[in-house]
Amino acid sequence: MLGLAQHLDCGSSFVSYPEAGRCEAFLQEVRAAGFDSAALSHDTPHLSRTLGELTAHLRRAKASVLVCHTFKPNVLGRLAARRVGIPCIAVSRGWTAENWKVRAYETVDRVNLRFVDHVVAVSEGQAAKVRQAGVPSRRLSVIHNAARLKAFTAPDATYRSKLLANFTAESGVTQVLLAAGRLSPEKGYDVLVEAAPAILQANPRHGLALYGEGPERAKLEARLRELNLTERVKLPGFTAELDKLLPFASAFVIPSYTEGLPNVGLESSAAGVPVVATAVGGNPEVIADDENGLLVPSGQPAALAAAVNAVLADEALRVRLGRGGVARMHANFTFEAQAEKYHRLFDALLNRTSTRAA
Repeated sequence: MLGLAQHLDCGSSFVSYPEAGRCEAFLQEVRAAGFDSAALSHDTPHLSRTLGELTAHLRRAKASVLVCHTFKPNVLGRLAARRVGIPCIAVSRGWTAENWKVRAYETVDRVNLRFVDHVVAVSEGQAAKVRQAGVPSRRLSVIHNAARLKAFTAPDATYRSKLLANFTAESGVTQVLLAAGRLSPEKGYDVLVEAAPAILQANPRHGLALYGEGPERAKLEARLRELNLTERVKLPGFTAELDKLLPFASAFVIPSYTEGLPNVGLESSAAGVPVVATAVGGNPEVIADDENGLLVPSGQPAALAAAVNAVLADEALRVRLGRGGVARMHANFTFEAQAEKYHRLFDALLNRTSTRAA
């Protein structure tokens, strides 16, 4: 969002739910980049107060368009935008059906999207799901996420040591296979763990570092103990420095059962790291098979292991896929291209709004 704002030829203001203070780090980054920002004082269950506060912020900012991300902002944002008389764009990133609570929220989101002025899906795969939810094509666009290309131009070699520091000297690990994301069922890390014995047996100098937190942690850790892999597979938790670690990975793995459009795939490719990903959701739109990575079916540990081993065993292939990733990101996933598509959408919506008003 911040990268997009920096490339839009218009003023941007950011509003975030308080999230028990967790929003502050992002808002500080927003302010450091020179943008107006605010954390709302109210949240669930005080939705009427939250709506009033958001409406007041839109009026103070003299907003022309509201762009919302995720379920709760989509719902309250649509209502606030109506009060102010501006168009609302909801960005649909993907639905995970992680648990009953998330499924309930996502059901409401699907219904709400039918009434938003416009929906932006981050991939063609997600756009198909949005259409199935009842959003007509005339109110739906696909605008891919963008890669932060400049973040990988000068890797800091000290982060190679930080990546290897997850493993003891006794483990013999000198190279690292990387994965990162929320440790939740739809991400398929159970499949990656089942593939790990075949990968690590074929690559005795490699370890696997899986960054992230989530409800599947205990289950994954228990399975690693059963497989006697705790020395060579590490779950270091969440990191805010993934972009600095990425350039020093041998390959990156995305074993998801479902995806909207994986930012980790964009950033791995921008860092020149080959990606092995499942051919689900928006993954094939980021990872072109045999161009910047390899695609495999979801839910199949043997296929995942075979693809990872093919990349790690062939240095020429690894280099070619890495270079292909950098070229693909520069050609197709820049913030400039993303901003141009949003500008065209803004112009169309504002022209439609002014025509209705006249």
